[in-house]
Amino acid sequence: MSQTITHNQRSMATDTRFDVELRKVFKVFNGETAVQGIDLCIRRGEFFSILGPSGCGKTTTLRMIAGFDTPSAGELLIQGQLMTQVPPYRRPVNTVFQSYALFSHLTVRENIGFGLRIKRQRKAEIADRVQEVMQLVKMEAFANRFPAQLSGGQQQRVALARALVNRPAVLLLDEPLGALDLKLRKEMQVELSNLHQELQLTFVMVTHDQEEALSLSDRIAVMNRGKIEQVDTPNRIYEQPQTPFVADFIGDTNLFPAKIEGAHPAMLWITTANGLKMKVRPIETAIPLTSGSVVVSVRPEKIHVSRTIPGDVVNCFEGRLRHVMYLGTHVHYVVELLSGDRLTIMQPNTIDGLPGADTPIYVQWAPNDCLAIPAVS
Repeated sequence: MSQTITHNQRSMATDTRFDVELRKVFKVFNGETAVQGIDLCIRRGEFFSILGPSGCGKTTTLRMIAGFDTPSAGELLIQGQLMTQVPPYRRPVNTVFQSYALFSHLTVRENIGFGLRIKRQRKAEIADRVQEVMQLVKMEAFANRFPAQLSGGQQQRVALARALVNRPAVLLLDEPLGALDLKLRKEMQVELSNLHQELQLTFVMVTHDQEEALSLSDRIAVMNRGKIEQVDTPNRIYEQPQTPFVADFIGDTNLFPAKIEGAHPAMLWITTANGLKMKVRPIETAIPLTSGSVVVSVRPEKIHVSRTIPGDVVNCFEGRLRHVMYLGTHVHYVVELLSGDRLTIMQPNTIDGLPGADTPIYVQWAPNDCLAIPAVS
């Protein structure tokens, strides 16, 4: 009884701005820890993505929110209510799976209304709500077709409609666009974003697609080996990564192990492992970086290439061109510096007549265009 009272008191104290809360949540499978004590608060009405490589624990986290897996330790709350003993069908959530999981023998209309029929809703209520969501996902014209008669994008819309018809407080999306080809995936990203803005529901999406997470999300949690490395806006995740893993996983970057030689509140003087001297901005931390080992991150698009020494010699290094890849609007270069470091560089397709492999080439970037991140011990 005392444990129940404690849970209720905690639920009552929950911030109503959050639709989903995970407090020190662990999940262990056969002695292996898949999720390691994560804390997460997902705000009401936001599009939140959990991003990470395969095996990082992101899908397990989503399954615990849905109720398909039970936390081994910790608390999970939805809209302020503890969900530990609440089965999936009683939670105010619905899940859209990558496989869509449509019933092949049911029409679009029947697939969408299936959950309502199971709940024994009135026929008139079912018809009205099914019609409402079909209009929302633009599938009215396909109401009497079967899944096999639909394209991948149309099947995805039906899966979304089937989840939305139950009017969940939280919509869970498990790699929702992973089965679509690139062009259709781009189109569905726009539709998903528009749908979120129109409904103002809380969306929680699991994905390994960085571009998808960056383009759709209000905030992103980056997971690695069962832990959350950073929770932030897409802009800050990309521009202000807090760990070397986040810098390396989100987009492309060039990383240099280094040590701090001198410090100023807004600038660091560092020397890389191969002897390059750089001026670098530090990440924003409660305690300023002043000494120790760091990893310097320089994004490929921040690096400038020239055949002559630039006027500004700060963070300017000589190298040799090793590889060129034409990508239409951009050109991808690999430059080997005299130090032995190799840089990946991405530039707009405006440079003509690049030098040969043995011709000197210079790379340069501004101190504010690179970032010093504390090295992981």
